[in-house]
Amino acid sequence: MSNPVYHVPVMLQECIAALDIKPNGVYVDVTFGGGGHSREILKHLGPDGRLFAFDQDPDALQNAIDDPRFRLVHQNFKFLKNSLRLEGVRQVDGILADLGVSSHQFDDAERGFSIRFEANLDMRMDQVADLDAAKILNMYAEEELHRIFGMYGEIQNAKSLAKTIATARLSKPVTSVTQLKEVIKSLVPRGKEHKYHAQVFQALRIEVNKELEALTDFLEQTVPVLKNEGRLVVMSYHSLEDRLVKNFIAKGKFKGEVEKDFFGNEIKPFQVISRKAIVATDEEVQQNNRARSAKLRVAQRVEKD
Repeated sequence: MSNPVYHVPVMLQECIAALDIKPNGVYVDVTFGGGGHSREILKHLGPDGRLFAFDQDPDALQNAIDDPRFRLVHQNFKFLKNSLRLEGVRQVDGILADLGVSSHQFDDAERGFSIRFEANLDMRMDQVADLDAAKILNMYAEEELHRIFGMYGEIQNAKSLAKTIATARLSKPVTSVTQLKEVIKSLVPRGKEHKYHAQVFQALRIEVNKELEALTDFLEQTVPVLKNEGRLVVMSYHSLEDRLVKNFIAKGKFKGEVEKDFFGNEIKPFQVISRKAIVATDEEVQQNNRARSAKLRVAQRVEKD
């Protein structure tokens, strides 16, 4: 049985429509979580359809679906191509990625993802990984902290933030949520405490889990893994992710202009289906606040003759 508390899937029907599911097709949900999207995909598959799901979080494994058409792979989606080959699959008809942190991870105080709870600064999506947020705060050089907070948190006073943390840790390691908030309180803009803390936590979480590196690895692998006319459906929750997704599906690369052949024809692996990002309805945002920042982008694999 599903656990409705684990995670409420955002833009569920929009994701399913974007996948354009063929009953006998092979699909991948690379961010399984509570299984909400996967369960809906299975409803649209026939007896010969197949669904592979990925999740690196051990907690997600308890949500596995008892269905002969379904297989849950305990891996980070950056291992998409090789993991599918181990399952005897080289190409699929559609790939769905919901890049948000699950409600379960935010609501489990011990995981250290949320600013709401007192907890150790962990933030690991893969609980066997060595690097956690506390190690970053206490072991990274001040210049590295400056880079992380500026690049991943888009924090304006990132240099002062890094210096403050580097100074504080000389007398005592910074290891808990409450301790971190106390150390940086003089830098937090009045009236914008929640936003600032969220930016700090976002930066740490992205570095702990190497999220942008994993996303770029994953996106590059979607090109050989998707069949011609296969769909790529990606939902992101902050500008750093969305920029990578938007550029990749528009140009087949993350930076620079679209490559062209000898005759001046553009060489790109995808046709953009949604020119603008699809966003949640006002009604959904009222029911599920996490949908507020979600942006859904859809592309179709195009193989040149």
